[in-house]
Amino acid sequence: MSERLGPIPHELMTPLQQQAAQAIIDGPRGALYGPFVPLLRSPEMMAHAQRLGEYLRYRSAIGTRLSELAILVTARYWDQQVEWAIHAPIAAQEGIAAEVIDAIAHGRRPDGMADIEAAVYDFCVELQRDKRVSDATYAAALAHFGEHGVVDLMGLNGYYTFLAMVMNGAQTAPPPSAAAPLPDLPPG
Repeated sequence: MSERLGPIPHELMTPLQQQAAQAIIDGPRGALYGPFVPLLRSPEMMAHAQRLGEYLRYRSAIGTRLSELAILVTARYWDQQVEWAIHAPIAAQEGIAAEVIDAIAHGRRPDGMADIEAAVYDFCVELQRDKRVSDATYAAALAHFGEHGVVDLMGLNGYYTFLAMVMNGAQTAPPPSAAAPLPDLPPG
């Protein structure tokens, strides 16, 4: 499967693309990679998306460790190899147990999660799978994070779903990673 919207050589970028690319390079990401490669075709949308992503990834109300957990659940749901390759190692560095990461990769509910991790996991799975969240799951997330955190958790799911859709549609190739690729899951 070849990339549909691969990197654009700098000399072929429009001035708006150059400006949008430089903003990402100068920001906390430090480079233009992953979803921003295909998104560069729409520099204004990319600029808005990267600002939202910068908030959700680096400053969300639920903190970086739990944001990474939410990203992994979303990556698994969308079979998104790029997000998995980028975020599974970050999740491990942020303190998500290897057993939790492996269970998510294999489509299983992890055993031994702390209550706060289980609240994030259950919320994300229900929102992705059922397109809604049960009252009990919502109440558990609300108790841990308050309304601000719950809204950020919904935002993380939506933002990383958006990126997954872009990269799945563009057939973006995953970067080299310390993480094993997501395994194929049986249908159903």
